[in-house]
Parts: sequence; structure tokens; C-alpha cells
Amino acid sequence: MAATFRRAMDLLYLLCVIVGCLALVLISAIIPWAVFTRYVLNSAASWPEPMAVLLTIVLTFIGAAAAYRLNLHMNVGYFANQAPPPFRKLLELLVQLLMALIALFMVVWGERLVEVTWYNTIAEFPFLSVGVTYLPIPIGGACLLLFIIERVWLGAPADHDQTTPAHGEAASVE
Repeated sequence: MAATFRRAMDLLYLLCVIVGCLALVLISAIIPWAVFTRYVLNSAASWPEPMAVLLTIVLTFIGAAAAYRLNLHMNVGYFANQAPPPFRKLLELLVQLLMALIALFMVVWGERLVEVTWYNTIAEFPFLSVGVTYLPIPIGGACLLLFIIERVWLGAPADHDQTTPAHGEAASVE
């Protein structure tokens, strides 16, 4: 069961990375279009800025879950690293429990935000529900919660990129 869960988390991680990268690529294409229409065509398009904001929401919440899984997020571990090993393990568990609390907050309150705004529309995109634009919050929270469960239950996943040394390790020269 543990191996199946790990494989499922690998697939979820891959999906989060693909969605986050796609959002980043689209943002990178939309912003130059906005600049082009404003300064070259002298007729600014109304949709690029709100679309970039919506894609940033996707990138932030889905991408953050993926970054958390491989411990690529910003963190300050200096004082925790100075603690004795048994105390360090307790601190790590405390951090995971606090992050699970944050993830649950995202799921519960994000779902409520989606529900409350479901029937509102965005002026630039009248076909798009505001609730849909907030879906990355509870989805990202659910992904984050699953990655935290994985870390507590099975430990941190192995970094699949063997070409880059782990944090604090020197690259070997062969």
C-alpha cells in the first residue's frame, strides 16, 4: 500500500508541475501580448491582465504544493539544524502538523470561497465563474495535505534528479 501511495503522489506531483509550468508559460506569453497591443497597436487589450492574475493564482497554489513536496520552498532551518537529533525529529513533526493545519484551512475556507463566488462572473470573462478561478486554493490545499501525509507516513520522497547535489552536499567530480 505504501508503494502504491508513493506512486500516486509521484503522479500527483507530476500533474502539479505540469499545471504550474503551463500557467507560467501562458503568463509569459500573455504579458508580452499586452505590451504589444498597448504600445505597438496603441489599443490595449482588456483581457491579458486579469488572465495573468488568474494564471498566477493557479501557479501559486498548485506550484507551491509541488515545491513543498520536494522541499524546494523557502524555509529557515538554522536553529532546528542546531538542535539534537531527537529534538530535530520532533520539530520536523511539529512543522508538518502545522503545515497540515494550513492545508486544511486552504481546503475548508477555499471551498467556501468557491461556493460563495460560484455564481459571480468576471467582467472580462463573462462565461467564467469567479468560483472556478478560486478552485486552485482548495485543490492546492488538498495536494499539499496529501504531500504532508506522504512525508509523515513514508518520509520525504527521493529527489529524482540525480544530476544536482542535495542541499548542503558538494558535487562529486569523476
